[in-house]
Amino acid sequence: MRRVVPFIALSTVAALIAVAPGPATAAAPPHRPGPSAAPTSFTTVATGVAARSDRRPTNGGVYDRKAGKTFISWAGRFEDNYVQAYDHRSKTWSAPVKVADGGNDTHNYPTLIQADDGHLLVFRGMHNRELWYARSPQPHSIEGAWTDTQIPEGLGATYPMVFKSSAGHIFVFVRETAGDLDKQYPTDFRPMKYVRSTDNGRTWQSSETLTGERWNIAPQTRADNMNEVYIGQLRHEPATLGRPERVAIVYTLAGGGPEGHLHDRYHKNIYYTYFSPRDLKFRSASGADLGVKIDDADQERHLKVVETPLQTVNPRSPDYIQLVGSTALAPFVLWMRLDEQGVVHTHAGVHTPLGWHNREVAAGLRVRDMERVDALTWRVYATTNDPAVTAVSTFTLFAGTYWRSESTIATPRAVQRIEVVDGYRDPARLILTGASSARPADIADGDIYVAGADK
Repeated sequence: MRRVVPFIALSTVAALIAVAPGPATAAAPPHRPGPSAAPTSFTTVATGVAARSDRRPTNGGVYDRKAGKTFISWAGRFEDNYVQAYDHRSKTWSAPVKVADGGNDTHNYPTLIQADDGHLLVFRGMHNRELWYARSPQPHSIEGAWTDTQIPEGLGATYPMVFKSSAGHIFVFVRETAGDLDKQYPTDFRPMKYVRSTDNGRTWQSSETLTGERWNIAPQTRADNMNEVYIGQLRHEPATLGRPERVAIVYTLAGGGPEGHLHDRYHKNIYYTYFSPRDLKFRSASGADLGVKIDDADQERHLKVVETPLQTVNPRSPDYIQLVGSTALAPFVLWMRLDEQGVVHTHAGVHTPLGWHNREVAAGLRVRDMERVDALTWRVYATTNDPAVTAVSTFTLFAGTYWRSESTIATPRAVQRIEVVDGYRDPARLILTGASSARPADIADGDIYVAGADK
């Protein structure tokens, strides 16, 4: 019984904070500053090479403590996948190394992880078709000729999201375009599945083999035709005192809505769940066990953060990107709503014993990624839709609800994507992909910046 008491106390505090009256920008209670200062400087590591990318805020790069290097990935012309290395000893960047062909599609961006044997793995989904990964020839290095291998268990894959469990098992979540593989399914049925490797990426098993279920997040036959899953972000959270290892996931739905079976015509709602690598089960924020598969009834009863209305398309709302994390008090999400004039409204949703509580914390910003500062505070990185503003802004979010402006990173040109490097070491903390001048992937004139705090 003693273990439960602190949890109840913290949950009660979270509920009181979340429902407290006052504006969203109210000053947070005093708290200790985090161990890391906000990044304020950047380095241009590649000039005029970046194509537009649909990359989600996950696994752009990793710090390798053994090698004393940071490895990053980015998408160049034709969405070809590139990597670079920063040597923290010599304070120098390598030249870019092409590791895989992007197929001239902005969806086929790289995601990078380091296996326990030291090899670097770069994953990409070949839009609605296949899952591939490139493997470095040597551990702790990008040098040499990389191998490029298809993972047959990942057919139909788009938007790969990869994480490594505490046991060293590598999971890759992908969205399957089911109708392209089996014509009995409509175009707006696009569920989630995953593959897993327990031998550093040499062999793979599908989630169907592991669980007996073909898909693992699969709302189907909804009356509103919102049967597509768009995961905004997943985040691996190691075990802490009183809480087992888990992977937090936030997502929205898409589909044809009242117009019938159409792909990505409308967006609707925000959902939160977490996945356990140990038993392969999904659970709600309150701990409800949903088993190895989430269906529509599960998500509507247990996982809904907020109900949003269908609105006229262009802009689609909620946005494709959402962020997820947790504090010592509770899990939280950041999600963006776009009004009919295209203005972005950022909302923070925090879980309390009374359910999810949402409040608007900013307008006119696009949140891109975030990092934990301390047990109660996160730092959020954002850009603006104003073409005259090229700087990246940083904000702190306390207890999942109190939002406060912090600093800026002045870049010479606009930034389209931001990823926090896994286990970063300054000055290589953030990957900033510069905005290309056009959407097609054969246009690549954006810069690649890496930002961090001066050392």
